[in-house]
Amino acid sequence: MASSPTILDSDFRYIDKKGNLMRTRTELTIAQMLSFLDEDYEYDYKLSLKNGSSVTVDFKTKKGLIEVIDNEEDIKKYNEIKENLPEEKVMAIGHPKYTAQIKELQDIVFYDKTPQTGSIFLEDPSFSFDYAHILPLVEKCSILHGHTSSVMVELVGQMKDNLLVDFGIAKKIIKEVVTVFDHKFFINRKYLKKEDDSHYQIQFDGPKGMFDIQVPKNTAYLLEGEATVENLSSEIIKLLAPKLPQNVEAVGVYIYEGYNKGSHIISNISR
Repeated sequence: MASSPTILDSDFRYIDKKGNLMRTRTELTIAQMLSFLDEDYEYDYKLSLKNGSSVTVDFKTKKGLIEVIDNEEDIKKYNEIKENLPEEKVMAIGHPKYTAQIKELQDIVFYDKTPQTGSIFLEDPSFSFDYAHILPLVEKCSILHGHTSSVMVELVGQMKDNLLVDFGIAKKIIKEVVTVFDHKFFINRKYLKKEDDSHYQIQFDGPKGMFDIQVPKNTAYLLEGEATVENLSSEIIKLLAPKLPQNVEAVGVYIYEGYNKGSHIISNISR
């Protein structure tokens, strides 16, 4: 399963794989999608207009321009580009409060095939879980400790009748998966010393000394790899993928580990 991580630092800044500091999560998502599709782009591209002025467009690709519409000024900029450079292919993405003010749907979305590729994202208070873990390779985190994490999920695929997945169906699937993680102890399987019908015995020699813990199987979750938030994102994708409709081609999962830090993993689904 191919994956492509995005960095989200503790100051809640959005940074793409090229090192560009982005203004919003929407911009970060677009950058991530373009990278996932191997589509090169230039961020904050300065575009010269026929009236002699210039504007800065959020993304320039070989196939056209992408502008994120977050406010009235963005709408003015978008309309200025359309009026001065009618030959340019421009796609507008943003909150319906603003994009709805653009005249026609064909002015907002351009695509060359049917069905159309689209994406949705879901955030909900029910997509949160409490868990404990140990990271024996990290001194500070090599003792038993816990977090409360929230999850956001992106789904990408081929739309039918302008719909990718019904939000209600997607929410139900995501909640089922996240519930599996709630109030669990996560640990790398390699630290399993032995087990019986009801318990795991976990043992490792870490920076803080030798740990020898017995935990009930129904409260533990063994991972193939360290119990990092990045690995938890990947594990959620593994559980989500088989449950999703066939038209969903990729899944992205954000997990926030506490406040203003976390991980984002996006992976293609192999059917």
